[in-house]
Amino acid sequence: MADTSSFWGPVTSTTEWCEKNYVYSSYIAEFFNTISNVPSIILAVIGLISSLSQRFEKRFSILHISNMILAIGSMLFHATLQNVQQQSDETPMVWEMLLYIYILYSPDWHYRSTMPTFLFLYGAVFAIVHSQFRFVTGFKVHYVILCLICTPRMYKYYIYSEDAAAKRLAKFYVGTLLLGSMWWLCDRLFCKEISRWYFNPQGHALWHVLMGFNSYFANTFLMFCRAQQRGWAPRVVYLLGFFPYVKIQKPKTQ
Repeated sequence: MADTSSFWGPVTSTTEWCEKNYVYSSYIAEFFNTISNVPSIILAVIGLISSLSQRFEKRFSILHISNMILAIGSMLFHATLQNVQQQSDETPMVWEMLLYIYILYSPDWHYRSTMPTFLFLYGAVFAIVHSQFRFVTGFKVHYVILCLICTPRMYKYYIYSEDAAAKRLAKFYVGTLLLGSMWWLCDRLFCKEISRWYFNPQGHALWHVLMGFNSYFANTFLMFCRAQQRGWAPRVVYLLGFFPYVKIQKPKTQ
């Protein structure tokens, strides 16, 4: 699906997706895979506003910002299909997972400076190595391992949470992850068949949209759990009756 007659020149990325290149613009290689990151940015902005306005810990503001950086990096990658821009997508994916690991495990970590120092150095080394070497399958395996590291802790938070609305957030997180993964796999495994269809369902673009909501649900659930740990009386409330966010009530001494 590569097209060398484009603004960005020949494709140099190690991965292409099941979308015809430069159909709508000579500046955007994969149109739907590019614009489908916009919901992720909007949701991250909403989460950031909620975090800052209620003075949550800085880790959550950084987490929402990292979601935005990842979405912007993904837009650059899919718009250009260049190797350098591919790094701007894949490297923030790893950084984001390292941040999730910190947020999930740091409350019980006795050596407060050890974990962030190690994770920072790990992320820096990965960025350098990943910029010099192309490892397609290795990157995917590495990313899945980081996700699996987070899984036991997320499950622990879920089973110990007694709030029905918070549990619902966790279920939405799992649901969007499973549905998004299904579309990701369909786009990768059945591209030849899909390319012969009259209508391309744009599985990777749907993955982007669903993972934007997935990150928002995960962040909101973690904000709720952390607020409970800090004794901030968190509640899941709904903007316009359907959009969830966490409302807290800090003790006056804080």
